[in-house]
Amino acid sequence: MKSCVKRSLIPILILLFSFPVMSFGQDFQHFLDRVNSLPDSLRQTVTDSLMNAVTTVPLIEQDTVVHFVYRGSASTLTLAGDVNNWSVTALSMIHVGGTNFWHVDQVYPTDARLEYKYVINGSNWILDPRNPNQVMEGFGPNSELRMPAYVSPPEITYYPDIPHGTSVDTTWYSTNLSNSRKIEIYLPAGYSTSSDSFPVIYFQDGSEAVSLENGENVIDYLTAHKMIRPIIAVFVSYVNRTPEYAGNQVTSYMNFFVNELVPFVDSRFRTLKSSHDRGVIGASYGGNISLWLGMTYPSVFGNIGAQSSYVDPTISSTFQSGSKLDLKLYMDLGTYDITSLIPMVHSFLQIVKDKGYEYEYHEYNEGHSWANWRAHIKNALELFYPPLPAGVKKTSPKSTGYYLNQNFPNPFNPSTVISYQLSANSYVSLRVYDILGREVETIVEARQPAGSHMVRFDGTSLAGGVYICCLTADGRSDITKMIMLK
Repeated sequence: MKSCVKRSLIPILILLFSFPVMSFGQDFQHFLDRVNSLPDSLRQTVTDSLMNAVTTVPLIEQDTVVHFVYRGSASTLTLAGDVNNWSVTALSMIHVGGTNFWHVDQVYPTDARLEYKYVINGSNWILDPRNPNQVMEGFGPNSELRMPAYVSPPEITYYPDIPHGTSVDTTWYSTNLSNSRKIEIYLPAGYSTSSDSFPVIYFQDGSEAVSLENGENVIDYLTAHKMIRPIIAVFVSYVNRTPEYAGNQVTSYMNFFVNELVPFVDSRFRTLKSSHDRGVIGASYGGNISLWLGMTYPSVFGNIGAQSSYVDPTISSTFQSGSKLDLKLYMDLGTYDITSLIPMVHSFLQIVKDKGYEYEYHEYNEGHSWANWRAHIKNALELFYPPLPAGVKKTSPKSTGYYLNQNFPNPFNPSTVISYQLSANSYVSLRVYDILGREVETIVEARQPAGSHMVRFDGTSLAGGVYICCLTADGRSDITKMIMLK
């Protein structure tokens, strides 16, 4: 009998392994068809053979078709994740009769990165036991689907062989909010041995921005590779997140931020105090409060980052009806983001475009997650704090009275107006560089009197892209980033 059973399994196993397991084509459906054509007594053996043969799940074919597979006992099994806003009931997995094998098939973009879990019997949430890729989020680890064209961001990793900044932790009591919270101040590598002053970026959700967003790793990497200039980062933790970021404590929180925290940081550390050198960034509700701060205090924060952001209707209506503010905006969104956020962000983006703001916007085939946001904060930092051309040292224009305004319009095609302020009769150099630090044009090279000055820059001969305008006056420097459209 035993030899008989063995002989009967041989052709079945030959059928099973007659196609490459990890490059199926249409072979997964063929496999299912074969299993379903077998008697119940043989199905478990065949599905076990598949699960024992594959090394990584989910199974991906034709770069876009994904087969989630699971082996285990359950009455019901569902897939919850970014793709269905983590609904327990939205995506049921299919049980193959006569086995403990389950599957569900989906199609995703080839560069997508999505998080998920299996839900057994409607309540038991588990990681995919066969998927080695996991990512930590605010509620714990999730399994991670990385499609073939997805590239993991190198900047989120800690590299021991590059310079690293140092952190100073403090607990801050707010008189406006009547509570205490953790504040972490990151100082760039070499801060203690330098006399330079630095731009500042404030992160909402400070603890998560450090532990889940890997904010310090990102800043170290970008600085070491000269993708941004050295910056100070302030990671501000919340106490009552929803009321502070999007509820009845928004005004008190902004008063704490602007009237308590910023003066403290500026008095204790060597910061550049122009609004063009100061930014604030957050995700979800953290993006909302960042937009509130930029809208209410544009003279304090000139750089605003909002990732997968809720946008309060008051923010949209104020941007729509009010005058254009001196702000630079970074926004991004996941195509699998929270459903209600997508039209909200799209509507606000149109206002930003119509008003002529300098902005950068991206959509990524990801969900509403820290792993998404940490992979793209580099875009915001590169927009806000591009590296200075070689030999140029940034000073504080507000404290010296020398100030380079943002060119207008920006983006521009083919010309734009550049204006600047001099507090005294000065020898002035106004030059334009490309993003690699190569000089493109000298616009002004002369002594000029104190006061306001304005010149028109013609970019007809330039390729489309990002350019840096640099004002140097009597050893003081200020820069702005210009975008040429073609």
